Amino acid sequence: MSAGESSGSVVRRILLGSQLRRLRESRGITREAAGYSIRASESKISRMELGRVSFKARDVEDLLTLYGVADEAERGALLSLVKEANVAGWWHTYSDVLPGWFPTYVGLEGAASLIRAYEVQFVHGLLQTEGYAHAVVARGMKDAPKADIDRRVALRLERQKLLVSEHAPEFHVVLDEAALQRPYGGPKVMRGQLRHLLDISEQSNVTLQVMPFGFGGHSGETGAFAMLSFPESDLSDIVYMEQLTSALYLDKREDVTQYARAMEQLQAECPTPAESADIIRGLLAKAA
Repeated sequence: MSAGESSGSVVRRILLGSQLRRLRESRGITREAAGYSIRASESKISRMELGRVSFKARDVEDLLTLYGVADEAERGALLSLVKEANVAGWWHTYSDVLPGWFPTYVGLEGAASLIRAYEVQFVHGLLQTEGYAHAVVARGMKDAPKADIDRRVALRLERQKLLVSEHAPEFHVVLDEAALQRPYGGPKVMRGQLRHLLDISEQSNVTLQVMPFGFGGHSGETGAFAMLSFPESDLSDIVYMEQLTSALYLDKREDVTQYARAMEQLQAECPTPAESADIIRGLLAKAA
């Protein structure tokens, strides 16, 4: 199975979930009532509508009946998504070392045509060197066996192939200077990381900007986030924010609009990509 096919399954899961949500809301049916109809909880309906769980054909059939979808063509189109949506992604083999909320993000990331991100604490995962990634993962998994840490790093490096793939997305990232000043892995690792940022920023699909300390307050003050946009016209943009024990996926128009505005302001407030490269060169010179 190719990475594109497995990422597509995540998109189909999100599409199916969003269509079920629209049908439910158009009929004025609560999540609790929908859950009762398939012998499940309100929270499961929420996870289904967010595309964060697999689907059973019987559950979807029962929900479509509850929502008054009688047209066989419409039912058939939605039910055909069930099988496609349940295909496991390439990252499934790493599920034993991943937090439960992250596989969905990996799939969405792989299906996106545009990825926009703001990072404060770390260099973005798609831009990390192996040494830097190992230092970050080891810090976050202090009590984990070395084999688990190595597998998490391997997943991160596998994700990075996306940026050089045939259908590579546009990647626009703003790194707070704090992420570049925090020496994960020590001076040697950081020098390698800074050089890598300079190299990868030359790719035509990568736009890298640095928000310097000297700017003061800015529109990214609420913390790190990522925005994913997709080629499918019926799939809305998704905002992703990681927390200590979970993650948020936002797709409501009003939420996405606010984050899109914040991202646009960040990019406008930052030094240009060329000026940002000069900032990185300056940090590299100091770290020599």
